[in-house]
Amino acid sequence: MVLDNLHKYKVILASKSPRRQELLGLLGVSFEVIMEKEIEEDFPLHLFKEQVALYLADKKAKAFLSKIKENELIITADTIVICGDTILNKPVDREDALRMLKLLSGKTHEVITGVCILTRHKKVLFHASTKVQFALLTQEEIEYYVDQYKPFDKAGAYGIQEWIGLAAITNVEGSYYNVVGLPVQRLYQKLKEF
Repeated sequence: MVLDNLHKYKVILASKSPRRQELLGLLGVSFEVIMEKEIEEDFPLHLFKEQVALYLADKKAKAFLSKIKENELIITADTIVICGDTILNKPVDREDALRMLKLLSGKTHEVITGVCILTRHKKVLFHASTKVQFALLTQEEIEYYVDQYKPFDKAGAYGIQEWIGLAAITNVEGSYYNVVGLPVQRLYQKLKEF
């Protein structure tokens, strides 16, 4: 059986993201979900872009450090979207989502997911990066997507698996699943090492 080495752990995904839950389940991992603790998604401004997602995933994991039991393995993740020098997290409202999508329209951007795997005795941090190219979107298309799909829980204000991914994404260089929110191939390799 794959990932048989995990039988000694109670695997916990600390994420409210249904997409992360689905992807981890597709890997064949038996796990429980606990809601991630509310943390401020702020970060030191001197960090390099790939360090931001790692920093936030690590920050989410640290919130559980004092409560983690001997046989528990916790997985946390954070996804950011980078367009030029601008880091896009989750939009705060409709106007913010419209602004983000207008910024991404017609451009190539980078999606970085940081992942932390934590036990009482070991911590593994890694990230994956994917380049995503958007076609030019009209204002009407942007408003349609935001109003129909309400992407307020998604970094960069979009979900690649939704209408916008079908209608507007012209090229993906790297892991598709990383853009969905969890670089499952990299995660699988890291979990094999536990």
